[in-house]
Amino acid sequence: MRISCDDCVGQGTDACTDCVVTFICNREPGDALIIDADEERAVRALARAGLVPELRHQTRALPN
Repeated sequence: MRISCDDCVGQGTDACTDCVVTFICNREPGDALIIDADEERAVRALARAGLVPELRHQTRALPN
């Protein structure tokens, strides 16, 4: 899984400040987060348990 804030529809919104990517990494704007399948399952399990916010990343539509 590759997540880049640059292609997320939530970038710069209130959802961005509560995104699990921001929560876990405290990343700099524009930095990507790359996690493997096991890590993705762990993040989803933590979110289901209410321990971290759910992933809110949604890829922007590509321009025509």
